[in-house]
Amino acid sequence: MVKISFPDGSSKEYDRGVTPLDIAKSISEGLARAVIAAKLNDELVDLNRPIQKDAQLTLLKPDDKEGLFVLRHSCAHLLAHAVKRLYPKAKPTIGPPIENGFYYDFDNLPIKDDDLAKIEQEMRKIVKEKIPAERVEHKSKQDAITTYKSNKYKVEMIKELGEGASSYKHKDFQDLCRGPHVAHSGVFEKAGFKLDKIAGAYWRGKSANKMLTRIYGLCFSTKKELDAFLHMREEAEKRDHRKLGQQLGLFSIHDEAPGMPFFHDNGYHIYTRLIEFMSMEMRRLGYEIVRAPIILNKQLWKQSGHWDHYKENMYFTKIDQQDVAVKPMNCPGNILIYKTTRHSYRDLPMKMGEFGLVHRHELSGVLSGLFRVRCFTQDDAHIFCTEEQIKEQVIELIDLVHRVYSAFGFDYSVELSTRPEKAMGSKQIWEAAEQSLTAALQDKQMDFQLNPGDGAFYGPKIDFHVKDALGRSWQCGTIQLDFSMPEKFDLVYEGADSKKHRPVMIHRAIYGSIERFLGILIEHYAGKFPLWISPRQVRVIPIADRHAKYASEVAAEYRAAGIRAEVDARAETTNKKVREAQLDQVNYILVVGDKELGDGTVNVRTRDGTVHGTKKYREHIKAVQKEIIARK
Repeated sequence: MVKISFPDGSSKEYDRGVTPLDIAKSISEGLARAVIAAKLNDELVDLNRPIQKDAQLTLLKPDDKEGLFVLRHSCAHLLAHAVKRLYPKAKPTIGPPIENGFYYDFDNLPIKDDDLAKIEQEMRKIVKEKIPAERVEHKSKQDAITTYKSNKYKVEMIKELGEGASSYKHKDFQDLCRGPHVAHSGVFEKAGFKLDKIAGAYWRGKSANKMLTRIYGLCFSTKKELDAFLHMREEAEKRDHRKLGQQLGLFSIHDEAPGMPFFHDNGYHIYTRLIEFMSMEMRRLGYEIVRAPIILNKQLWKQSGHWDHYKENMYFTKIDQQDVAVKPMNCPGNILIYKTTRHSYRDLPMKMGEFGLVHRHELSGVLSGLFRVRCFTQDDAHIFCTEEQIKEQVIELIDLVHRVYSAFGFDYSVELSTRPEKAMGSKQIWEAAEQSLTAALQDKQMDFQLNPGDGAFYGPKIDFHVKDALGRSWQCGTIQLDFSMPEKFDLVYEGADSKKHRPVMIHRAIYGSIERFLGILIEHYAGKFPLWISPRQVRVIPIADRHAKYASEVAAEYRAAGIRAEVDARAETTNKKVREAQLDQVNYILVVGDKELGDGTVNVRTRDGTVHGTKKYREHIKAVQKEIIARK
């Protein structure tokens, strides 16, 4: 007999050699029909794997995280099976599951996007055949090599695997794989899958190797989930910040400076509003706001540790025969400012903020609008404090993050990341830092996810992930504890005992990158910015030429009150100008004609098509100002 323990803490004995499917059937036939794989202790296994000793068992359904992994992996093999039926000379290489689906790379497969429909149709034909997946354990490495001798890619992988290679046989198709797989192809009758696109991919990701044909596919546990994903992606495409950025005149990217955005007046208005808002919040909390140069001596970067941990992402040049680097981070500059004066424990915490321009080398293939750039501005801050002040400072920062994100209507989740493999400082220092962050989160009664091994190289961190209008998650804010940098730069303060002590350094950013945060806002609002950050707050539309002067005078009054206002005096119909103002996402559209000219009024409507009627424009100015201040 073997003792099987279940996730709910219960256990039961079964005959030795029982399979996960047998156990599922013993619980209920419905469960047996629902499960697609199992987790035996920490190993993912097929449902027909015999269990020979006591074990922890988790039965996996398609909507479980690990169950979906198996489903997507199996779908990649379903694709390869269909390709081999239609294109017998194609050579399958690798086909892993990825986020939202899978891909498979093939050699000798000259197809186009139009061919995907035919391949998908063949996949659905195989699904209807309900072909079982038979696991084949190869007797030796040579046995496996003989099986795949006509496919050099599989042979190369087998030679690297050593003994113990396995394959999965699906009737007329066999593929090298460690598994597990769904029991038969009919499982996909309830799943939602779709072939998505074709791309080129070098074998093993190395440009010296042959270019292969990569087919991407989508796969979800149900057709409903697939449809929901496709709908969300369609909405995301409509909201694409690169497209809206061009349409609304916010920013542009040029070949003369790849990965470095050019902000137009409308985009720069939002950019500066973000800085003004954050600056106001920082001043309330007693921050100093500073500015450091973007080029600093190479020796400084060696001292900070960035040279050893980050030099592949940095830009270098020479000044006066000395090696210098363009800064990828702001912290060393803030440290130099801290060192210019002597500090007492009475001075701490010292809060230093900088909207610092940084440059990081990113490969051209990953550059993407404002989301992945080579130069950007961080809303950076560094807090120098005593160990006793850590908890209260972290709590203050958590509250600041909440105020800022709430102003934009964002929900967010929290993640605590701990010591990475390559880290500065002792384990004891790291443990103390991690305990401080955990205590602050617990004191605020915040739910958080632990992310082991993903801290910065100098300290653990709390990351904040905002959720946008489409439910997508974006990592923006971060709070990072650093005991190492003060040590490296010999930072000190004089304690109450008149002795020198080492301060703790807290790194924090809330927007993260202002450029990236702006890109998120564009997509979150679909370009329909709230009034307080909108670049097009008011547009005055004269009905005829005789009303143009009055329209200009009204616009000037709004501008004098600190409101962005413009006039559309083109020789177009009023209806067309109103419609274009709506497409330009103007918050308030003011139409003026004979009546408004005579009464000193404006006819107010909003971009959603609502007509608010005639109002005295000076009264409307006050209402708009009030709305801006309230950040509605």
